[in-house]
Amino acid sequence: MKKALLVIDLQNDYFPGGKFPLWNTEAVLDKIEQAIKEARAKGIPVIHIQHVANPAMGIAPFFNMGTDGARIHARVLAAAPDAPVVVKEHADSFVGTNLEETLSGLSVDELLVCGMMTQNCVTHTAISKSAEKYKVCILPDCCTTVDEMLHSIALHAVSTRVSLIPAENAI
Repeated sequence: MKKALLVIDLQNDYFPGGKFPLWNTEAVLDKIEQAIKEARAKGIPVIHIQHVANPAMGIAPFFNMGTDGARIHARVLAAAPDAPVVVKEHADSFVGTNLEETLSGLSVDELLVCGMMTQNCVTHTAISKSAEKYKVCILPDCCTTVDEMLHSIALHAVSTRVSLIPAENAI
């Protein structure tokens, strides 16, 4: 099986000083940096996924095109500077994007999913209709959302559909 590490929405607006800071971001950022390092050492491709609000829908609360908040966090980009970036505007990273073509071009059949927000973009990507042809695993220690309770509820809810495996055991 050929794995790929999907790093979803590690963007400035979710960190302290951004428009919608989440819970536990520094610890999750450290874990994701380590996961990227391990993936790259094992030849596992990393794919950055970036949410950019659709300007035709009006100004969004965050992730507006061209803002610093919509940019991928500098430490994540530095960890995988040559990784492809898939830009999305929906919670499901497959909808309206080139993610499927990117994965196909890399001959991927297993997805390691991590990022922000656990109950939204992470889970919607993991259980996407388009993800059904892949073996999918969420890395719970490499995800976060607004608080620990919502993070735990979301992971429990999706656990009947995908595997939940700590990064050090999945990569």
